[in-house]
Parts: sequence; structure tokens; C-alpha cells
Amino acid sequence: MQGMSWLPLIASGMTITVKVALLSAALALFLSGVAGLGSISRFAAVRVLFRTYIQVFRAVSLLILLFWLYFALPFAGIELSKLMSAVLAIGLNIGAYGAEVVRSAVEAVPKGQLEASTALNLSSWQRLRLVVLPQALARMLPPMGNLMIELLKSTSLIYFITLTDLTYQAMVLRNNYYSWTPAIFALLLAIYFILSACITVTVRLLERKFTEWR
Repeated sequence: MQGMSWLPLIASGMTITVKVALLSAALALFLSGVAGLGSISRFAAVRVLFRTYIQVFRAVSLLILLFWLYFALPFAGIELSKLMSAVLAIGLNIGAYGAEVVRSAVEAVPKGQLEASTALNLSSWQRLRLVVLPQALARMLPPMGNLMIELLKSTSLIYFITLTDLTYQAMVLRNNYYSWTPAIFALLLAIYFILSACITVTVRLLERKFTEWR
């Protein structure tokens, strides 16, 4: 019966974790696409801008970035909510890694494909949409899936800014039911495993869809 009293806390924590993961993933995927394509732009200024973003946010610690957004920015007069700080920190960090996945996938498309599409008098946008992206998507899905799992696991760090996610609620339960610590953290591991498995299944379904052309 004691375990049943955990459910409301675990459920509310999982809601926060999933919400942060979904919002961060949306931001990360957007930044991955924009920065990945921007880093190979034919315009030097655009390349420098996005390559700088990629290098900076891959180099910084996600935890320090989270602390900086939530604790340091208020000294500059900018106050972000806990949710906004978490989403920005995780999205910016994972987006920088994702940008490299996008860049490498696009550059891996055989040059002959581009030459053939140019010979067919396709515009730059048509080449990107009809030739490059369909082939690049098939290559980038597996590593992107791995990044999304890393993103999910990264949400456990938001505990440090007292956002009431799964990890935070698990620590609350640990403090209240100390003798049940092994069971509490076993449940936490199981939930993260199930959420990660959902991402894996989704990515594999997308792989199957986007590789039909092969």
C-alpha cells in the first residue's frame, strides 16, 4: 500500500520530464536543421555564425549552462522560468550536436546526385528538397535517435534547479521513505528505460518510412 502513495508524485514528475523532453527536442531538432545546413552555407558570414554556435555549445557543460541561464542571467536583468531555462539549456546543447549530424549526413550524399540534379535544371531549393534531404534523412535518423535518448537522460539534471521532474520526486520519496531507496531508484531506472524504448521504437518506424525509396 505504501507504494501506491508514490504514484501521484511519480506521475507528476514524469509529466514534467516528458514535457521538458518534448519541448527541448523540438528546439534541438529545429536548431540541428538550421545550424547544420547553415554551417555549409555558401555565404561565409552564415557559416561562421553557425559554426561558432556549434563549437561553443558543444564545448560547454550542460549543467553549467543550466546554472548560467537560471542563476546568472537574473543579474543581467533577464529572468527565465525554471521550465524555460531547462528547455533552452538542453535544446541549445543537444542542438549543437545534432547540427553536426545534419551536416555530415548532407555532405555524405554522393556528388553525382547533385550533378545529376543540376543537369536536370533543378533549382537549389528543389535539389535540397527532392534529392539531398530524402537521402540525408535516412543517414541522420540513427544518430539523431541516440541524441534524443541522450536528451531524455539529460532532463535528470533539471533536478539541480529544483524543477519537479522524475529525479526530484524520487529524491523527495527517498527522504520520506528511506528504507525503500532501492525500490524507488529501481522504479526510476525502469521509467527512463521505458521512455528511451519509446524513442527507439519511434526512430525505427521513421527509419523504415524514410528508407522505402531504397
